[in-house]
Amino acid sequence: MDDLKRRQILEVAAGILERDGEPAVSTRSVAAAAGIRAASLYQLFGDKDGLLAALAIHAFEVYLAEKRELETTGDPVEDMRLGWDRHVDFGLRHPAFYLLMYGTDRPGRQAPAAGEATAELRRFFDRVAAAGRLRVPPDLAVTMCLAACTGVTLSLIATAPGRRDPELSGRMREALIAATTTDPPALADPGLAARALALDAALATADAVALRPPETALLRDWLTRLAR
Repeated sequence: MDDLKRRQILEVAAGILERDGEPAVSTRSVAAAAGIRAASLYQLFGDKDGLLAALAIHAFEVYLAEKRELETTGDPVEDMRLGWDRHVDFGLRHPAFYLLMYGTDRPGRQAPAAGEATAELRRFFDRVAAAGRLRVPPDLAVTMCLAACTGVTLSLIATAPGRRDPELSGRMREALIAATTTDPPALADPGLAARALALDAALATADAVALRPPETALLRDWLTRLAR
């Protein structure tokens, strides 16, 4: 019952957030809109910070559910385009959610649910590397992608709809793709760095490797150096 009540309260709070923005979300306003006592809300979420943290988790769950609906095209770079476009579209459809998810009220602070979204992005870039299409190490690709995509989305949210540059997102997306990926191997040699990253990704996911652990660690260190 508590899980159902918690979900219902979060949906009410999400409605207030999307309609009136984060300042309108308070334990009192949410309790009144949900038809419960403030004490009941405190038992479930604690103070306003606890409620906002739960809302951020809820927002990431909605976001990830939408992203997982995307079907792979078989081309990791085209999948990257589709993922970027879905990310930006989500932010523009749910600006208050997005600011709660990716905004920050102090340096070094990140929404508690952001880790799963970042981990999923890392798994995606591992697949790109395994396909021989990644130009930079996966961790750097994740950092570049998050910085570019969230930066563009926050910039668009901050701009009045009628003044938004319709080409900004696409240009930034293609610049990121050019900086992080290579052409298909059938069309051009991906180069030593991409081959090293592909082998490193294969080693990371292999069930068994005919090397002792120290040898595997040394080989992966060499591959990382070759990928720089």
